[in-house]
Amino acid sequence: MKSPTTFVLFFFFFFFFFLVSSAYPGMRRQHYPCKNLVFYFHDVIYNGKNAANATAAIVGAPQWGNLTILANQFHFGNIAVFDDPITLDNNFHSTPVGRAQGMYFYDTKNTFTAWLGFSFVLNSAQHKGTINFIGADPIMVKSRDISVVGGTGDFFMHRGIATIMTDSYEGDVYFRLRVNIKFYECW
Repeated sequence: MKSPTTFVLFFFFFFFFFLVSSAYPGMRRQHYPCKNLVFYFHDVIYNGKNAANATAAIVGAPQWGNLTILANQFHFGNIAVFDDPITLDNNFHSTPVGRAQGMYFYDTKNTFTAWLGFSFVLNSAQHKGTINFIGADPIMVKSRDISVVGGTGDFFMHRGIATIMTDSYEGDVYFRLRVNIKFYECW
């Protein structure tokens, strides 16, 4: 007759072997997007002379800055709000399919980087609803990712990654971003 200690040891080793063997993922599961969209948004910062065309304004500045010109030192401390047109191509004068609304602030003193929090408000024949974004934007990096944290309407509870690239810029007054949105959770 086997002792209870032998049975407990056998059970313990069997259980341990099962845990170790099931912890190895083997082949990782590939994640494929359930929806992919590409948009452009155009930001024209108010500079004291372009009120008719401006789509963004500096609402906060460091003590050494002002509200019409971005601060020196990599724009550190500037906070801007925006209501930018969204287009399907990179032409500023194309028919907008929605608006990009939100804010960004420059948060580093030794390089150009910003933190973004904004929504795409879409109201076109193809898409209706909002897509919400949040994340850090290291501007000097060619292609960077920010999180898609939710949405409404056609994008109800969607989540994913938005790869943004600076498509064009003109000094400190205008920039255009190409936004490639990959949803990994679609409802």
